[in-house]
Amino acid sequence: MLGWLRSVRDARVRRRLLRDVDVHEDIVDEVHHHRVVYTVPAVELVLAAAVFYLFLVSSVQVGWLLLVVIAALLGHAGWRALLQFMDVFVVTNMRVFRVTGVLSSKHATTPLSRILDITVDQPFLGLLLGYGHFTFESAAQEQGLRDIRYVPKPLERDLVIQRHVQASGLRGPRPDHHRR
Repeated sequence: MLGWLRSVRDARVRRRLLRDVDVHEDIVDEVHHHRVVYTVPAVELVLAAAVFYLFLVSSVQVGWLLLVVIAALLGHAGWRALLQFMDVFVVTNMRVFRVTGVLSSKHATTPLSRILDITVDQPFLGLLLGYGHFTFESAAQEQGLRDIRYVPKPLERDLVIQRHVQASGLRGPRPDHHRR
């Protein structure tokens, strides 16, 4: 099941790459949420297990209500986990884009040349666990790309974007052009 979901998610990303005769877009980095986003669904699963134990030792009159609670907990946990799993942030040699959604798909994109600033915020727990949040300031102010939360290894990912923007000649001189 997880392999099938991963292939669906990857196909949604690959479909959005520019592949023309004179344009070839390559993925530089593909970012999935840090595993901390699965904490609430995991807690809901533990609660569902505890309620299941209560179901096993309860009377028939209460049992049906406990089954409804278990189903609600499992459904909510699965949905939240699936939403996070299907949310992908991609850096290519030309742009950054994000694809979100489960039953529908939302796609937001900004060319690298329009990114003015990236703010990396690492709260205390993010410093301990290795995640952070990106805030993009762009000329277009794309709301779908403004905030990317729970990015694993945010400082490394920020450097990847900055290096690629610099190497593309979008900010200052290319590294291969030296002044004489």
